[in-house]
Amino acid sequence: MEPNGVNSVQYDRWNEDNINMNVEESQIYNKMCTGNTGIAVKAIGGFIALFGAYLIGYVTGYYVHRC
Repeated sequence: MEPNGVNSVQYDRWNEDNINMNVEESQIYNKMCTGNTGIAVKAIGGFIALFGAYLIGYVTGYYVHRC
């Protein structure tokens, strides 16, 4: 066991600040990446990615085959 000195107080304060910094990020993760909302976000993201690939292919095919 360590004695209750200056070093242990500084460590406890640093550790407390570190824990408080991660609270907001974990709430955003829980809200946007899990449950029904997470499934909807992933589905919409997948649809946007597929649509983007289709659009790039369509424009590329147009310019390649227009002659």
